[in-house]
Amino acid sequence: MAAKPYPFKETPILFGKEAKRFQEEIDHPSSVSTEERKAQEEAYEYLKSIATFPMP
Repeated sequence: MAAKPYPFKETPILFGKEAKRFQEEIDHPSSVSTEERKAQEEAYEYLKSIATFPMP
């Protein structure tokens, strides 16, 4: 029996300008406002309350 194909594409390897831009974004992430962070936390808490599977 043949193996099922892997459901995800391989992650591409970045080179040149793309790699430099990616590393810059990793080294200097953008800030999130207090209001946006609160909205994200509220959305997460709501999702936890309706989830039918365990969430951390």
